[in-house]
Amino acid sequence: MAAALRWTAWGLSALLTVGLLVQPVGPEAQAWLCGGACAGMVVLWLATPRRGLPRLAFLALGTLVVIRYVYWRVTGTLPSPDDPVGLGFGLVLLAAELYCVLILAVSLVVNADPLVRETAALPADLPAVDVLIPSYNEPASILAVTVAAALNLDYPADKLTVWLLDDGGTDQKCADTDPEKAAAARARRAELRALCGALGARYLTRERNAHAKAGNLNNGLSASQGEIVLVLDADHAPFRSFLAETVGLFSQDPNLFLVQTPHVFLNPDPIERNLRTFARMPSENEMFYGVTQTGLDKWNGSFFCGSAALLRRRALDAVGGFSGITITEDCETALDLHGRGWTSAYVAKPLIAGLQPESLADFVVQRSRWCQGMIQILMLKNPLLKPGLRPIQRLAYLSSMTFWFFPLPRLIFMLAPLLHIFFDVKIFVSSVDEALAYTATYIVANLMIQNYLYGHVRWPFVSELYEYVQGVFLVRSIVSVIASPRRPSFSVTAKGVSLEHDHLSALAWPFFAIFASLAAGCGMAAWRYLYEPGVTSLMLVVGLWCAFNLVIAGVGLGVVAERRQEERSPSLPVGRPAEAAIGAERLAVIVERMSPEAATLRRADGAPFPAMPEGGRLHAEGGPPLRFTLRAITGPDRCRVALAPLATADYRTLAGLIYGDAGALRGFLDGRRRHRDLVTGTLRFLAWGVAEPVRALSYLGKAAPPAVRAPAARERPIATVPAATVHAALAPAATEAAEPAPQLILAAEIARERPVDAPVATAPAAPVVPAPVPIVAPATVRGEGASAPVPVPALAEAISAPEAPAAEAEWRAAISDLLAAASSPEAATLDATAWAESIRALAGAGSAPVVVAPPHRVPPVQAAPAGDARDLIAALRDALAASRNAA
Repeated sequence: MAAALRWTAWGLSALLTVGLLVQPVGPEAQAWLCGGACAGMVVLWLATPRRGLPRLAFLALGTLVVIRYVYWRVTGTLPSPDDPVGLGFGLVLLAAELYCVLILAVSLVVNADPLVRETAALPADLPAVDVLIPSYNEPASILAVTVAAALNLDYPADKLTVWLLDDGGTDQKCADTDPEKAAAARARRAELRALCGALGARYLTRERNAHAKAGNLNNGLSASQGEIVLVLDADHAPFRSFLAETVGLFSQDPNLFLVQTPHVFLNPDPIERNLRTFARMPSENEMFYGVTQTGLDKWNGSFFCGSAALLRRRALDAVGGFSGITITEDCETALDLHGRGWTSAYVAKPLIAGLQPESLADFVVQRSRWCQGMIQILMLKNPLLKPGLRPIQRLAYLSSMTFWFFPLPRLIFMLAPLLHIFFDVKIFVSSVDEALAYTATYIVANLMIQNYLYGHVRWPFVSELYEYVQGVFLVRSIVSVIASPRRPSFSVTAKGVSLEHDHLSALAWPFFAIFASLAAGCGMAAWRYLYEPGVTSLMLVVGLWCAFNLVIAGVGLGVVAERRQEERSPSLPVGRPAEAAIGAERLAVIVERMSPEAATLRRADGAPFPAMPEGGRLHAEGGPPLRFTLRAITGPDRCRVALAPLATADYRTLAGLIYGDAGALRGFLDGRRRHRDLVTGTLRFLAWGVAEPVRALSYLGKAAPPAVRAPAARERPIATVPAATVHAALAPAATEAAEPAPQLILAAEIARERPVDAPVATAPAAPVVPAPVPIVAPATVRGEGASAPVPVPALAEAISAPEAPAAEAEWRAAISDLLAAASSPEAATLDATAWAESIRALAGAGSAPVVVAPPHRVPPVQAAPAGDARDLIAALRDALAASRNAA
C-alpha cells in the first residue's frame, strides 16, 4: 500500500511539472528559465556530493531544460505542410533528436542511483568451478597465457577444472575438402591438446561447428560438471583473485544466475592508438562497465557480456544452456534467465585483462556483430513482450538494444545542415533568438548531465567521435539485420595483429569524402551569409552546426590514419617482486612492467645491474625461471630485458607475474580516470580537429602494408613435432613486407640465439659431395648425463656449404628430415650449436664446410612438405628452444 501511494505521488508530481513546463513563453523568459536551471546545476555540482538527493536534484534540473526544448521542437520548429520537402526532412531530423532524448531519459533512470557491491566472503563449502575457454582461430601463444592464468587462480585445485573448448579443430574442420584447411585443423587439434596436457588443462572439441560460440559453450557444459561455470574469452586472462572476489555471491542468493565483471584491455583500440590516448584517457568501454552496468545492477538488469562472468549451471540447465538464436548469445541468455525469475549481480572490479582489435577494420567487424546481435534480440525476443520481466527490466534491456540504432541519427546530424546550406531546404523554422534560448541551453544542460554522470570515464565529445566512426559502416549492418533478422552469422574478431607502419586504413575514403563535403559546406555557409542578399541569421546558426560536424570529421580522419604499434606485445605495469640470476649473482628485483615478450626490471636495493653479456634468468611464482637477455639500460637501477622463447611450462610463471595481482591493473585504470571538465575537454577535442586532418593528409602517399600477427600471437605448428620436443608460443621477429629467403632467416636467427658458452662444431675442409637432394641432420645429440656432445650413431658424410641457398623443394625435403630426426628415440634432446651449423650449411650462410650426419630414418613429418615455409621455421625454432631449455 505504501509503495502504491509513493508511486502515485511521484506520478502526480511529474504530471504537474510537465504541465507547467509546456506553457508557452517568449525567448527571453525561456533563456532566464533554462539559464537559471543550468546555474542551479552548477551550484549542485560544485557544492554537494554526487549521490543521494543532490544527485537527483541535479538530474531533475537538467531534465526540466530537456523537456522545454522537446516541447519547443515539436510544436514550433517544423516546416509548414506547404513545403513537403522541408517538412519531410524536418520530420526525419526531429525523429533523430527524439531518439537521442529517449536514450538520454532511459540512461537517467538507469543511472540515477547505481549500486556498488561489497566483496562477499567465500563459503566454507566451496562449489566446484569449471573454467570454459572457447576458442576458434586464436594462436596457441594467446591461449597458453589464458589457460595458465586460469590454472593459477587462487582456488583449491580439486575444485577447479580448466577446459579449452577448441572450435578450430572440430571433426568438421579436420575433414574439410580443402586439404590445406584440413591439415591446419588437424595440426591445431594436436598442438592444443599437447598444450593442455603440458599445462594441466582439459582439451575438448566437437563434431561440428553448430551455433558458433553458444554451441561450443554448450558442448563444454555437457562434458563438465562443476556447479559454477566461469566463461573466459580466449584472450581474456583472469587475475589470481577472480574467484575469491566473486564466488561468494552465489552463496548469498540461491536464485543468482550471473556474476559479471568488467572487460579491461591491455592494448589500445584503433581510436586510442591513433590519437595516443590509451595511457591518459579512459577507454570507451569504461563508460559501460564503470557506470551503466552498476546502474543496471540496481534494477536486477545487469546482463552477461560473453566473458569474465560466472554462471550457475542449474540456471543454464533450466533454459537448455546458452541461447544460440542470435549472434549475441550472452545478452540473449541473460534475457531468457531474467524472464525465468533468476537474478544477476555485477562486481565493478577489474579482474581480467584481454585484447581488443588493433586495426580499424577489425574494430568495425566486432562492433557490427554487436550491433546486429542486439537488434536481432530486439526483433526476435522483444523485451517489451518477454514474459516474466519487471517493467524496469524491460526498460533496461530496451535501452541496451535500441542504443545500437545510433548510426542513423549520428549520420543524420552530420549531413543535415548541408541540405540547408546547398539546397536551401528549411529543415526547421526558428529565429536566432529562439535558437539561442532553446537550443543553446539544451546543449549546455545535456553536456553537463553527460559530464556529471560519466566525466570520470568519458571525455567530452568522445562519444560523438566513436559513434561517428562506427556509424559510417554500421548503417549497412542495421539495414541488413532488419531486412533479414535470422541471417547474420557469427564472425570471430581477429586479435594479435601487428601494424608495422603508419598508413591510411582501407576504410579511410568515406571519411575523407565526408570531411570534404563538410568543409565545402562551411565555406558555402560563410559566403552566403556574408554576400548573398536575403540570407537570414539562421544561415549563421546552421554554419556553426556544420563547423562542429567538421571538427568531429577532422578527428575522425585522425582515427583512420593508423599509427604503427608502439608495443609489439601488450604489457601491463605489475610491480611484482622477483629474483634475477645473473651469472653467479642472485638479485632481488621488482618487475615493473611485463609482457610475454619483454620486462622492465628494477633492482630492489637501488644498485646498478651488473654486466650481463649472457643474459640471465628471472625466478618468480615458484615456476620455472624465464631466460632473458639485456635489451637496454633505462636508468641507474633499471633495465629492459627481452624474454627468451617460452616453453609451455614457462607460461605458468609468466601468467603469475602479469596476472598475480589485480591491484596493478586497478592502479593503471585509476591513473587515467581523471575527470575532464567541459572547457578543457572541448579545447582538447578542438585541438585534435585541427591537427589530425593534417596528419591524415600526410599519410596519403603511404601504402597500407598487409597486417601480420603480432610476435606473441603467431601460429605454432606444434603438431609437426612430438610434444616432448616442441613447446608452443614463442616470439620471433616481425615479418617485414619484403624479407630474405626463409632459409637465410632461420640460419641468421639460430646463429643469434646460439648460447655463448656452447661449443662450436667444426670439421676440417672436405670436398664437396654432390647430391640432388641435400639431406642434413643434427650433427650431434646430447646424451642423458653426458658432458660433451655425442655423435649420432650413423655414418657421417662431409658436405661443404653450398654457394647458394638450397632450392625450395630441396630445402623442404631437408627440413623434413631434420624434423624427423627430432622425432627419433635417440634425439630426446638436441645440441643447439650443431643444429645451428647444420642449418647455416643448408642455407648457404656458413663460412666453412661442416660435418653433418644423416638422420635416423623415420617416416618424414607429413605436414612439413605441404606447410608454409614460416611453419617450418617456427617448428625448427621450437625444437631449438626445447633443446636449449633442456640443456
